Formats: sequence, structure tokens, C-alpha cells
Amino acid sequence: MRSDSSNPTKRRAGETDLKDGGPSSTSDAVDVTSRGAKYWNSGAIPLIAPEILGDIIAAVADLALVISDSGEVLSVLANPANDLVDQLGHWEGGDVRQTMTVESVPKFDDRLAAFLAEKNNVRPVELNHMDKKKGRWEFPVRYSFHRIGPDGAVLMLGRDLRPIAEMQQQLVKAQLALESDYETQREYDTRFRVLMDSATDAVVFASAHTGKITEMNKVAAELLGSTRDKVIGGAFNSCFEPSKRGDLLETLTSQALTEQTTKYATTVRRTGQQVHVLPRLFRAAGERVLLCRVTAVDQSVVPADDLMRNVASLYTEGPEAIAFTNDIGEVLAANESFLDLIDVSHDINVRGRSLADYLQRGSVDVKVMLENAGRAGRMRMYATKVASEYGSPRGVEISVTRLMAGPHTVFAFVMRDADHAEAGRTAANPTSEESMRSIIELVGSATLKDIVAETTNVVEKMCIQTAVELTMNNRVAAAEMLGLSRQSLYVKLRKFDLLSRDGDDNG
Repeated sequence: MRSDSSNPTKRRAGETDLKDGGPSSTSDAVDVTSRGAKYWNSGAIPLIAPEILGDIIAAVADLALVISDSGEVLSVLANPANDLVDQLGHWEGGDVRQTMTVESVPKFDDRLAAFLAEKNNVRPVELNHMDKKKGRWEFPVRYSFHRIGPDGAVLMLGRDLRPIAEMQQQLVKAQLALESDYETQREYDTRFRVLMDSATDAVVFASAHTGKITEMNKVAAELLGSTRDKVIGGAFNSCFEPSKRGDLLETLTSQALTEQTTKYATTVRRTGQQVHVLPRLFRAAGERVLLCRVTAVDQSVVPADDLMRNVASLYTEGPEAIAFTNDIGEVLAANESFLDLIDVSHDINVRGRSLADYLQRGSVDVKVMLENAGRAGRMRMYATKVASEYGSPRGVEISVTRLMAGPHTVFAFVMRDADHAEAGRTAANPTSEESMRSIIELVGSATLKDIVAETTNVVEKMCIQTAVELTMNNRVAAAEMLGLSRQSLYVKLRKFDLLSRDGDDNG
């Protein structure tokens, strides 16, 4: 028979040819076939070269420490793919306990003692390392203990726990943020509940997509003749009588989209009461929601001293033209009377435009009124003319009031038709009446040329005096109103002795 060593297809690991004088081992054996290596038959592994073993350990573990039974660091191996490589070489020769945080030292001593005592099932231990040379750089590592030789050396194979720690911190932050969002949501929900219960108006929230009522207050439930628990979740249309103009919810949605301020009249089905519904559409969480304020048509339920309602009715139905502007004269809102005055069909055509576009003297009038009202808080009886889009100019008397809308300044202009008050204003001017009487007395005692010259002086003086009074003695605005230069105005003021009357000879 031929020996096994002569078989080229089967050779035991660790064997050498007897002719070479090398030893032969049959205990640490591995089958070698044409298909490669199989698992070791005896359960033992072959001898591995030290440099190869180091590479294997460094590839398997993130960090490997070889220590003595007393804790002295004999060798440090780090995975080349880990950022720990080339940073911990100075640990060699020192006590491994000096690289750990205070709370990790007792855990390490207990686990090392149990391992050296050869206790069964010694579990891995999680230790926090600290490198003082790196500015107290800390990082956690999970170690398992292994014997590697008869000299008492211990191999500690470590897994870097920084990615896990970072993930845990992110989870903790996400949990804290989620709890904070829940607290904020609960706080807003509480505020919403308190506000709804405290509101005196009947308020109903309905989904524009499903048509179901999502929320309402007690006032709305009483007005609809039911309770909140019974109505919430039901169809909004079912609370009212069928509309002849189609679906009620679609009608209210269309009205809200056009931003109309008119109320929709309908009848409550359970009580038969006539109500007005004022809708407003908004979007929340990707769904369109209809906010409906429901009010009873019966005016007896409305207090007579409801100031906000009365002022709103005066603005909407009053005969005086009312316009609100910002501090530079741009129209913010205007009522129907103002639109009638300037012959404009809808207030959307005047919003954002300057009020000067509708006054005959334009920016001169607006500048005078804004300056005087801004300085004194209000200005009364400013006479000018409104130039409508298509009609002829109409005389008006304007009163201006400065209002504060939070940090913003708003001016309210109230305009009254002054065509029928011209005679009263002329009679109320004693200076003009006295001047006209003196002119009439010149007839028969002076030539026509002298009478005309005197009349021109009287008219010129009246115009200058009126302009100065209208502009609250603002000479620049008065000159611009009269179409004069500032120097020409001062010459005429001195001519008619109007400077000395104000005690301002220097202008």
C-alpha cells in the first residue's frame, strides 16, 4: 500500500514530508480536495502566523487589546477602517485602567477577575475609554475576553459603540421632540376648547370635502336645536332646510372663495329659525375646512348697544363715503357710498390705489390731510372735489381721523357731499362778506378799472387766506395748492399783510 503522503489529492494540514525531516501532525487536520478546504475534522484550527493573526483580529474587531493578567497593555490593534487607527498607540506599556473613565474601572476589574477565575459564561462588558492626550476624548467600546497563550495574556476584542450611542442620542432627541410636539398640541387644543366655549358667536367647522361637521361650540349647538355630541360627525346640510339654489355647502364654499362679506340666509331644520351663515375657507393638514359663523336673523337677540355691530352697519349702510388708507394714502377698504361717489363697481378696483387718484388736486390734498391729521390726530371740514372715473367733479367736505391698528397707522376719511353747503360756507366767511360790501360801495365813486383791480386783490387775498387755513399754515403745501412758487407766495403774504397776522415775518 502507498502511504497517505504519496496521495496528491489529500494531505493533512501541518504535515511535512518525512524526507524533509519535518514533524507530522494528525490531530490538527483539514481535508484538502480539488474543490478547496473543508471544515477542520478534529475541531482544532491550524497554526496561524502572528502577522496573519494580527490582521485577522484587526479586521474582525474595531479595537483589540492584548493585556496581561494585571491589566498592562501589551499591544493595541485597531481596524484600518475605523478612525481609531494610529490614535491609540501610546496606550502600549501603560495600565489599561488609566484609559477608562472612573465608572468603568470597577466594571473592568470585576469582569477581568471573573474571567481569570475561569468562571463560565463571562459576559462582554461595555467600557467608556478616555484619552487625556486627545482633549478628554471619550468613546464607548463593548469587549469580550479571550485567552491567547499560557503566559496569562488576555485578548480583549472590542466593538465600537459610538454609532449605536449616536443612534440612541438621535432616538432620545426624536422622542423629546415628539413629546414636546404632543405637549404643544395639547396646549393649543386646550386653548381652542376654552376659546370655543367662551365665544358668544355660534361657530361651526365643516369639511369642504366630506361635508361633515368636525367641530362646533355650545352656542352653535343650541342655535341648531341639538347637542355637540349629536351634531358633530353629521352632515352639515342636514342641519338646515334644503336650499333651492343647490347644495348649501357648495354655495358657502363658492361664496368664501370670492371673499364676499354678505351673509347667506337659511333656515334651521330642527327649530325653523331663520339664520345667517357667514363662511370662511381655509386649509389645514391638506384638507379644506369651512368656518361658518351662524347668527340669528331675529334682531331681538342682538343687544342694542353692540358697538362693533352698529359701527359695521354704519360703515356698510351709511350715506357718508368712508375710506381707510395707510400712512401713504393707499386705499385699504372703502364702503358702497364711496364707490357710488367715484362711480366704481367693486371695492377690489380701488384697493391698493392712492386716494389722490380720486381727488381733483391729487397728491396736494392727500399730503395736506395726512400731515394735519397725523400731527393733530384729526382734521375737520377739508373742502375739495372728488374726480370720479366717468362723472364730473363733485365738491366734498372731508374729515380725517388717525387710527392705530397695532403698530400700523391707518387714516379714516369720511366724505360728505358739499354741493348744497357752498352758500353756507360763503356766508360764514366774514372777511369775504365785508370785502364784497366794500367793492359794491365803490360803484359810482370809482372807475371800472379801479373796481376791477380792487376786486382782483380781494379775490386773490381770499384764495391765499383760504389756502393757508386749509393747510394749517403750511406754506409749502399752500404754495403747491395755489400753483405758486414759495417765494411768490411770501411776496403776496406780505402784500396783503398776512404774515404779520401770524407773527411770522420771516416765514
